Amino acid sequence: MTLHMVKLCVGADDVGDLEAWQRRLMTRHPAPLHHTRMVPKQIDELLDGGSIYWVIKGVIQVRQAFTDIRVIDDRNGQRACELVFEPELVAVEPMPKRPFQGWRYLKPKDAPADLKAGRGGDDIPPDLHAKLKEAMVW
Repeated sequence: MTLHMVKLCVGADDVGDLEAWQRRLMTRHPAPLHHTRMVPKQIDELLDGGSIYWVIKGVIQVRQAFTDIRVIDDRNGQRACELVFEPELVAVEPMPKRPFQGWRYLKPKDAPADLKAGRGGDDIPPDLHAKLKEAMVW
C-alpha cells in the first residue's frame, strides 16, 4: 500500500529556493536527494508510488516522487538514510501544516491533490491560497 511522507523544507522561502538547492545538489549527484539521520520503517510502502510533500513556510506546496531510499552509514559510522527523488517538483493544492520535527507519514487519502495547469488562480501565492481554502472561500 502506498504511503507518502511530509517534511519541512527548512531555510526555503519559496519553491524556487528548493529548486535552486536541488539544482546545486545535482551537480554532484545524478538525482536530488536528502540526507536524514532517521531511517523510515515503512520503506517498501514509500517506494510503492509514494512522494515526499515539502512544507515551505508552513504550507505544503510541492511533492516529489521517491525513486530510492538508501540506508547508509554516516561519517561517524551511525546508521542514516538518503531519500532519493525524481527531479520534477509537482505543485499541489496548498495545505497549511503546523511545524513539526523530522517527518510524518501521510496516507494517500489525506494528501493534497496535484494542481492542474490552467485552472486559474495559479498566480496566487501558496500561503494566501491556503488561507482562502482554510476559510472556505476558495
